[in-house]
Amino acid sequence: MSISAVPEPMDEPQQSRFADRRDAGRRLAEQLLPLAEEDPIVVALPRGGVPVADEVARALGAPLEILAVRKLGAPHNPEYGIGAIAEDGTRVFDPEALAVLGIDNRVLAEIVARESEELRRRVVAYRGDRPPLDLEGRTVIVVDDGVATGVTDTAALRSIGRHGPRRLVLAVPVAAPESVSRLRQEADDVVCLMAPALLYGVGQWYRDFSQVSDDEVIAALNASTDAAT
Repeated sequence: MSISAVPEPMDEPQQSRFADRRDAGRRLAEQLLPLAEEDPIVVALPRGGVPVADEVARALGAPLEILAVRKLGAPHNPEYGIGAIAEDGTRVFDPEALAVLGIDNRVLAEIVARESEELRRRVVAYRGDRPPLDLEGRTVIVVDDGVATGVTDTAALRSIGRHGPRRLVLAVPVAAPESVSRLRQEADDVVCLMAPALLYGVGQWYRDFSQVSDDEVIAALNASTDAAT
């Protein structure tokens, strides 16, 4: 079964915004309902992807898991992504960005070490002593709140791919069209509700894009665990 859904590029943010991440999750879940019969696992990219994924997991009756992934920011401009790293050490770098900024191996190693420490903190805070869910042989739906460059999502998909899922699906409310094209090479399916020709920023496509707290992430995971027992 193929459920790939990517709309034509569009550029009407005022008419097409999501109310918030949970609204986006409910709308995304409508497109993913056919996967419920495959007994999927929904994997959120914290923190922003968790409210979206929580709605998807609830709609599909699926367990909710997280995969901690951190963007690697440039030394003097952390918002400028030069790569990403996942909690299992999977790394993705942007060679062009590294070359343009002249970032050498020493500086890159320092950035990776710093972000790896934050990843470890988040994994302990979010998952505690609970082992991660076994993804081998399962349909895995990776959910984020949006995709700009796609580097963090690439790291996440490659990380999960190492665990031998039967089927790997990326599901996002909004993404840049060129990033979707690249991510199709990393996943079996890509489900995207909006692909604006000019993305500018993921937050532009939400009326409420408030920061998600660690407590919200933990509460969603605990609720999913309680529902499964």
